[in-house]
Amino acid sequence: MLKTKECILYRFPEQEDVLYRMEELMQLCQNENLDEEVGRSVLFACVHELVEMAGSYGFAGNLWHNYLTFLLVNNENAFSTACEIVGPVQGSINEFARHDFTIFRELYEFDLNRLDSALGTKACEIIGSYQNINEGSKLFNKRIRDRICSLSERLHNAVDVQEFMDDMVYFYKEFGVGKLGLHKAFRVGHDEQDHVEITPITNIAHVHLDDLVGYEIAKKKLIENTEAFVEGRKANNCLLFGDAGTGKSSSIKAILNQYYDQGLRIIEVYKHQFQDLNDVITQIKNRNYKFIIYMDDLSFEEFEIEYKYLKAVIEGGLEKKPNNILIYATSNRRHLIKEEFADKEGRRDQLHASDTVQEKLSLVARFGVTIFFSSPSKKEFQNIVKVLAEKNQLNMSQEDLLLEANKWELAHGGLSGRTAQQFIDHLLGVAK
Repeated sequence: MLKTKECILYRFPEQEDVLYRMEELMQLCQNENLDEEVGRSVLFACVHELVEMAGSYGFAGNLWHNYLTFLLVNNENAFSTACEIVGPVQGSINEFARHDFTIFRELYEFDLNRLDSALGTKACEIIGSYQNINEGSKLFNKRIRDRICSLSERLHNAVDVQEFMDDMVYFYKEFGVGKLGLHKAFRVGHDEQDHVEITPITNIAHVHLDDLVGYEIAKKKLIENTEAFVEGRKANNCLLFGDAGTGKSSSIKAILNQYYDQGLRIIEVYKHQFQDLNDVITQIKNRNYKFIIYMDDLSFEEFEIEYKYLKAVIEGGLEKKPNNILIYATSNRRHLIKEEFADKEGRRDQLHASDTVQEKLSLVARFGVTIFFSSPSKKEFQNIVKVLAEKNQLNMSQEDLLLEANKWELAHGGLSGRTAQQFIDHLLGVAK
């Protein structure tokens, strides 16, 4: 029987194919009972999977060790999630963890070159010191990729099972475990059984707060609220509202990049998914991260009632909203819900017009912080253009730059930070 099938905590139903086939090859090799033709076929199939993983995740070095480490850092179980929260834990669960790590340490220690010798291949030699052509990474940012590769080396060099276990505990506490630990942003979907599923967003815009020119007062309010949240102090749900193209969504992306290393995560939710919010909160409320549930371009027409789900989640349900969750929304509407003059004048069929107005205004009242992003003045717009041009090293006189910028904004949506960025992108695109 394969030893990995005797693991108690660390089970890998989705990854068992490569893991089990490689372990079986190792056992057959150790027992000198390895059929060359069958063994080569199995080995090449496994190496294919390892190389494909390296291409997707940007791994380099010993791909077999990286694969094993990837399994360990992504496995959410009673031990790993507890270590994520408190670090080293007490109790009998440590014995189960040590049992599983003993099995994995043997996999790290096995010399894959023995398979090459037995099967007459060079595949294991190549994946043992693999040089990746892809410096970037599709699923992890470079720092996370490097952390996994570094941990892989430490686990291979661990002098005993206790050091192996200590390295894993440190990683869980420092960087987290599973998709929530290793990714910045997420969206909400459903699995094949129609259960609510939180899935990583793998391509995040690298926007930073310094890239957002102007709006200093608005950014300061957003930073103060977010820092309080990340540091465990009291913080409020936040609504960013104002004119289109003024940097509301970019500000949210920027704070994610700014505070990700401090445990901040963002889950993007659309209004048709508000009925899934309780399931989302159930999945994240006991994790050692701070979650912002992010709603972009939020607004409701008269006939839409999804805002009632949101009201209940923010404040009003029987269950208290967990301390590690806030809701941030952006909108072009100050009050989120479309209002008619009839609401204010008490005409048509409403006997209690003030109740109608209060019903619609009660949602925005649940956001403790509201931040206004207004369109820049002509002078502010020109300053944004000049700063962006300097950052992008555009070789153009200031007079010509501002003249062309004025022409551009008249034909492309008026004064806004978005228009300024689009103008700079245009110049970069036509530059020779």
